[in-house]
Amino acid sequence: MKKRTISFSPPDISELEIAEVAEVLRSGWITTGPRTKMLERRLAAYIETGKTDVDCRTKDAVTKYSQRVVCLNSATAAEELNLRILGIGPGDEVIVPAYSYSASASAVIHCGATVKFVDIQKDGDVRSHCPEMDYDAMEKAIGPKTKAIITVDLGGIVCDYDRIFEIVEKKRALFQPLDDHSNPLADLGSRIQHTLGRIAIVADCAHSLGASRIVSYTGAGQVERKRRYCGAIADMSSFSFHAVKNFTTAEGGASTWLPLEGIENDEIYKMYQLLSLHGQNKDALSKTKLGAWDYDIIGPWYKYNMTDIMAAIGLRQLDRYTTLLNRRAEIMKAYNSICEELGISYLMHHIKGMDSSNHLYLIRIPGINIEQRNEIIEKMAEKGVATNVHYKPMPMMTAYKELGWDIKDFPNAYDYYQNLISLPFHTLLSDTDVEYVCEVLKEIVRAYET
Repeated sequence: MKKRTISFSPPDISELEIAEVAEVLRSGWITTGPRTKMLERRLAAYIETGKTDVDCRTKDAVTKYSQRVVCLNSATAAEELNLRILGIGPGDEVIVPAYSYSASASAVIHCGATVKFVDIQKDGDVRSHCPEMDYDAMEKAIGPKTKAIITVDLGGIVCDYDRIFEIVEKKRALFQPLDDHSNPLADLGSRIQHTLGRIAIVADCAHSLGASRIVSYTGAGQVERKRRYCGAIADMSSFSFHAVKNFTTAEGGASTWLPLEGIENDEIYKMYQLLSLHGQNKDALSKTKLGAWDYDIIGPWYKYNMTDIMAAIGLRQLDRYTTLLNRRAEIMKAYNSICEELGISYLMHHIKGMDSSNHLYLIRIPGINIEQRNEIIEKMAEKGVATNVHYKPMPMMTAYKELGWDIKDFPNAYDYYQNLISLPFHTLLSDTDVEYVCEVLKEIVRAYET
């Protein structure tokens, strides 16, 4: 086939998003405002129902879906604020899979807590092939200082939350809740920890907006066994809307949480607002009311808010999201077919009881090492196909090596990484582009085998 240029993961921006951003710019209101609040409500409705067309303008919808999601400027900010609201800080330990992007661990470090890495299952989950945590190793890693477990729905594939919740329920006796009421943030964290009475499950859903799994356990405890969407399973969840994600606001992210008995949603939501806006007790929208200029600073906190410009992109992305996910599923079928032909292992995004958001397409070429994998990546690039690797395990990174971690202690993560390639997987790929990627992969792998 004639050489083509295939980008790895460009954003899918239509005239709808462009028009909405232009309207925001004309409106004179470009920071956090009405569009951000609307996006929060629509995301809350989507997480609950799986539907993108819920009318969130009605009085009932405003009441039902307000203050259940908070939009922020990144998923890293969302993950950090999740941990801070949980009261996690110095002296605490947080379990993190060794196989993930740095944000899963750096948010823990930002809070002053200690990261405790856990290896993945050998060759990934037996059904999905996803590099999920070794849950037996996770259970052994839990100690009296453990306050949270970061679960990562890598590639959009949903973790085994029933197994995870069963383990933390077994470990309740080890849990030592915070008891600090010296300031509003510490007080809220202490009350949340006492209400949970166990280790918190904090989901890194950066890849998994729209993914779902049939579960019997959630942050609410043992519940009716049914399908639930990411954001409605773990105690707290964070989403990424970065440019390379299925759903984008250019940069951006969001936090959500499950209701807690005795703690009102609006109290939790208000704390996210304080933490993300310098500790200021009124946002810019509230201060526009007559005579409402005065405000207080509750704490010397952060600047993590989302703008209405970003939210405008998200509103129109959400209108299109079901179509975008369906297109990804179509591309996946072609990739699955060529991988089967070549005997290459690939992520199984849809298995009994679990449906992924189809975010990443990871393949593992049997029998090759890191040098050979890198040669294949270079040869594909020479033919115009950009690929990637998701991910280099964190214990291999300088920052984490300097904290004392050694990849030799995580053999499964290293083994998974060394023959892994991520194929371009996005909705701007035409059928001809997909065919070209498949042909290039086939040609290079076949030549390598000989």
